[in-house]
Amino acid sequence: MIRRAIRRNPDAIIAVTGCYAQTSPAEVAAIPGVDIVVGTQDRDKLLPLIDQFRAERQPINAVRNIMKTREFEEMDVPEFSDRTRAFLKIQEGCNNFCTFCIIPWSRGLLRSRKPDSVLAQAKQLVDSGYQEIVLTGIHTGGYGEDLEGYSLARLLWDLDKVDGLKRIRISSIEASQITDEVLDVLQGSDKMCRHFHVPLQAGNDQVLKRMRRKYTTAEFGHKIERIHRIMPEAAITTDVIVGFPGETEEMFLSGYRFMEEMRFAEMHVFPYSKRTGTPAARMEDQVDEEVKNHRVHKLIKLSERMQLEYARPFVGKVLEVIPERAYKEAPDSGLYTGYTDNYLQVVFQGSEDMIGQLVKVKITEAGVNECKGHFVRVLTRDQQAVT
Repeated sequence: MIRRAIRRNPDAIIAVTGCYAQTSPAEVAAIPGVDIVVGTQDRDKLLPLIDQFRAERQPINAVRNIMKTREFEEMDVPEFSDRTRAFLKIQEGCNNFCTFCIIPWSRGLLRSRKPDSVLAQAKQLVDSGYQEIVLTGIHTGGYGEDLEGYSLARLLWDLDKVDGLKRIRISSIEASQITDEVLDVLQGSDKMCRHFHVPLQAGNDQVLKRMRRKYTTAEFGHKIERIHRIMPEAAITTDVIVGFPGETEEMFLSGYRFMEEMRFAEMHVFPYSKRTGTPAARMEDQVDEEVKNHRVHKLIKLSERMQLEYARPFVGKVLEVIPERAYKEAPDSGLYTGYTDNYLQVVFQGSEDMIGQLVKVKITEAGVNECKGHFVRVLTRDQQAVT
C-alpha cells in the first residue's frame, strides 16, 4: 500500500504512521519514496513534520520508544459529519503481554485519557446530535488503572449524568475487569447498552494459561453469569483464537463445549497467526494450517447458530433502533439499517430523515447478522427522556 501510494502520487510527501511504523521504523524508512515515519505516538506533530520536510527535504524518522510514553495523546475531533454512533477513545496501550500479541510493543503501556477530557468530548458529541457513544481503546476495560482515585466505573457514572446522551456502549472489556463497581453501574444506569464484548480467546484452561490470559474458564463463566443476572437479555459477544500453539483436538472440543454453554450472541473467530517477536511465535508445537481452518469453520457455524438462537426471542418485540444508513444490499429500496441497544442489526422500511434518530421498530424475523423489522414510530426528545 505504501509503494502504491508512492507510485500514484510521485510528487507527494509520503508519511507513514501506525503500528508497522512503530515496530519496524527502519524497514519502513528504507522503502524508496517514504519521507516521514511516525509511530503510534506524536501523530499530532504530523503537520509540523511535513513543514520541516518541505524546508529541509531530508527524510525524517520521528519514531521514539513507545514503552517510555506515559501520557495519553489527545487528538480531539472538533467537527462531526454523521449523527449515528460516536466512537470516543478513552485509553491507549496494554499491560497484559499475552504471548500471542504484539500490541504492547506497538502501542505501549496502558495510559488513560484524563476524565475531564473524556467528559468534555462526550458533551461535544451529544451537542452535535449523537445519541450513542461507544467507548473505545486498545484495552478499554483497563481505563483508570493508571489514574489515582478514578476508575472505569466512575467514568461510566459521570457519563450517565451527561444530558441528552441516550446510550453508553463499551467496545470491549476483559472478564477480569468486570468488577463489582462496573456491575453496579449496569444495574443502576438506564443508559448502559445491553451488549458486552468480552474477549474469551480460548475455551480451555490449558490454552488460556499458554496465552498468559488472566482468568480461567470458570472465572470467565462466573462474570458472564453475573451480567445475565443483572441484564437477562444482554448480548455477550466475544473473540476466539483458533489453533493456538499446542491446542490439541481434545482442547479444541472442550473449548467448543464451553462456548456453547456461554450462549454467545456472536463470536469473532480468528485462526492463530504468528506475530514476530512474540513468545507464541517461538513455540514449537504450531498447529497445522489445514487443522486450523477446519476448526475455524466449525466455530463460525456454532457462532451463526448461537446468533440465531439469541435473536429469536425478540421476534414480536418492539425495540429501540438508531438508524445508521440505507441498507447497502438494496440502497434504493427505502430500507434502512441500525442497531438496537443489545446489538441486533435490524433492517426495516424507513426514510433518510430517521438517520441518527431514536426509533421504535418491531422485530418481525430473526436472522444471522441481521434481523428484519417493521417501523413503529420516531421517539421525540421528550419521549426519549421517559423510555
